[in-house]
Amino acid sequence: MEVLEQKDADDWIYRGEGAANIVLSYNGSSPTFVGKVLRIQKVPRNGSPIHGYDSGDSHSALTMDECLLWKEIEDLVSTPTREIAEQLYVQHVIAPLLGSEHVDAGVQVFLSREFLESVEKNVLCQRPSWRVDAAEVNTLCDFALLIPDYSVFPCGNLIGKLCISVEIKPKCGFLPASRFIAEGNAIKKSVTRFKMHQSLKLKQREIAEISEYDPLDMFSGSKDRVHKAIKALFATPQNNFRVFLNGSLVFGGLGGGADDTSRMISDAFEDVLKCVIQADDGLRTTNFMNLVTEAVSGSGLLDRLLEVQKLDIFDIEGAIHAYYDIISQPCIACRDLGEDKLSVRYAYFHSMPLDESLKIVRDYLIAATAKDLSFMISFRPREDGEAESPYSGAFLESTNQCFDYKVYYLSSSVVWLVSK
Repeated sequence: MEVLEQKDADDWIYRGEGAANIVLSYNGSSPTFVGKVLRIQKVPRNGSPIHGYDSGDSHSALTMDECLLWKEIEDLVSTPTREIAEQLYVQHVIAPLLGSEHVDAGVQVFLSREFLESVEKNVLCQRPSWRVDAAEVNTLCDFALLIPDYSVFPCGNLIGKLCISVEIKPKCGFLPASRFIAEGNAIKKSVTRFKMHQSLKLKQREIAEISEYDPLDMFSGSKDRVHKAIKALFATPQNNFRVFLNGSLVFGGLGGGADDTSRMISDAFEDVLKCVIQADDGLRTTNFMNLVTEAVSGSGLLDRLLEVQKLDIFDIEGAIHAYYDIISQPCIACRDLGEDKLSVRYAYFHSMPLDESLKIVRDYLIAATAKDLSFMISFRPREDGEAESPYSGAFLESTNQCFDYKVYYLSSSVVWLVSK
């Protein structure tokens, strides 16, 4: 397996980051890496770097309770590193649920420490300051995941072929209705988690204004409501909406997001679209949003994602009771409720067989991962007279243009039983 050395570091460019990883895109000429991105592990600055063998059990990166939870997936429970475990989780758990044609678990690539140290220096000035303060590149983790660069079309960015891609993080698309939600938390049944988080982020000064985006619109199945959701994301992209042209970011933030779309940013994006959308000035952005709406509505990707998110049947307020049964500890949630009728309600969980408790917690964790997934749609204009395409198509009636498009799900991180 090829090892990336210090001399290779300058070929990798900062693309963005999430809570657990930094993503780099390739700008070199090696056929092995063209059309790929590298996802390298971060480590909290207030924590200790890890080598990957981050469990007390040298035979598995998972805890004993996690091994019990995922016992049916032998590869997963026997893997020696957390990063490989995430790759196998995507391959064996997420991909079958969302469709293997839309999910790529990636392949492992080994990295020298010198490569990682050089990357850390190269990307430092491009990372948002609050991301830098929170975490750094884990220079002791000697491998990373190499995955396709979905911001370019699958067959490669051929000469003369444009590719424009939109990345969207849709968030949780339903309101919980679990009978195990306490009366004091009933707001969860009527206000989306995204909206509540927006209020919290505004209070903590993490954002300058609250987004008008509503995940319920995005997942509604109504083309009008999907279009409304996309317009709201464009107006306040934060870290939930980005656009790439031939692999280069042309709209939205890098690792920290962008609060709102100013007139200057909007005009610049309108100008960028000249080479893609055949419309007059002032109309290209509107047409682009119509194109995205057509693809989102026609692809069925949100239907599949919502189905997986809804594996969370009991909400955390129910699933937590099953969790304590799995780890064989007294249920702190019941203790906090006291000896009243509410604790009797949760006795349902503590009287069920272990296999049922395992299923409840497994489904909750899978749903939590799905609630944090992004998706990317890559578009390529279809030329007049071009042979029939193997890809899905979208027709933009206002400009009389046809586009091929491909849909992918992007996993930022896996939600584990125990956070490491």
